[in-house]
Amino acid sequence: MRPANAIDFWRGYALISIFVNHIPGNFFERFQYRNLTLSDSAELFVFLAGWAMRLSIENPKRPMSNSAIVYKLWGRAFTIYVAQTFITEIAIFILAAASVWLDAPFLLDWHNVGAVFHQPVEAHIGLVLLTHQLGYFNILPLYVVLMLAAPAVALLYRALPMVVLPLSVGLYVATLILGWNLPSWPIEGTWFFSPFAWQLIYVLGFLLAGKRTDLGAFGRRHLRVLQMVAIPIVLVGLVIASTRYWDWISLPSLGLPVKVYDKTFMSPDRLASVLALIALGGGIFTYIDAWLPGLTNFLSMLGRNGLHVFCAGSLLSLCGQIVRFMYGGSIATDAILFVVGVSIMAATAWVLEWRSRTKAQAAPASAPVAQPVAAASSS
Repeated sequence: MRPANAIDFWRGYALISIFVNHIPGNFFERFQYRNLTLSDSAELFVFLAGWAMRLSIENPKRPMSNSAIVYKLWGRAFTIYVAQTFITEIAIFILAAASVWLDAPFLLDWHNVGAVFHQPVEAHIGLVLLTHQLGYFNILPLYVVLMLAAPAVALLYRALPMVVLPLSVGLYVATLILGWNLPSWPIEGTWFFSPFAWQLIYVLGFLLAGKRTDLGAFGRRHLRVLQMVAIPIVLVGLVIASTRYWDWISLPSLGLPVKVYDKTFMSPDRLASVLALIALGGGIFTYIDAWLPGLTNFLSMLGRNGLHVFCAGSLLSLCGQIVRFMYGGSIATDAILFVVGVSIMAATAWVLEWRSRTKAQAAPASAPVAQPVAAASSS
């Protein structure tokens, strides 16, 4: 297993934060950084996905062919798609079972699941096509689309590296102006996350992962300057988030169909906020690892197994919502949910790594033992 590192660490942090945020009203939700900034763990999660995508295909010693890049990234997209369909069906089962056992039929209308029971044929077509998504289970469809587009980003970067960022920014701006999004069906509407807008933070993660050239190298060279720029952005975000001032701000007067703090289109304030936080957090992992190695190892373990842990956390957060409905929200209930949920997420990661270690240890033992050259020649 790769050692603890900043990417896995922050991805692990984002996974726990998403788990907590997906149980609305719980006690620990108030300690999440989204309450003090204009962004949340969703932006961080997608940014790190773009960063990890570049690391997965970039090896200076053994460059991957174009076809290998397409095969790898589309293979990953298929894996994420399977994970999305699996956890969605389990979520439907959880809500259906809870509605029966608790005699609470209204649970069948939670989180956009009603269509599955009232329009089962159309809804199941939509589930397979990703046009019908349950509430709190809508970030992986975005991830699928981004991974399907990832080969285009990677190959365009190989051919014309200076074109990638302008094209991405242009698509983002056009989306803000024109309101581009993918349609949902059978329930009329659009996706919760517009891939046309969210691709920008994904592409920025991809570009900033570079170490020797392009945007990543620029960011590392001028990190101190960027941090000085980031400080007032974070402070302004703190004031707006603390006072809920965004309720009074909108952008239609500028011709943009989005409001401040708009998550669907990742409004400019959210984008600026997450980039400022990333700049301020640059290099902090080294200090955390020096002072709290146990924490960095734990969160990195979660991050190394991000997809499985995310799936477990999504289902656990839904169970947590039902438990809070059954027993009411209290600090004791929320503390139990937090400890049990994070423990199961950690157990999921630990089992996956234990299996990998077991296979790695068994591989040399099962390999054929070569005969010495002298013995082979004398036979």
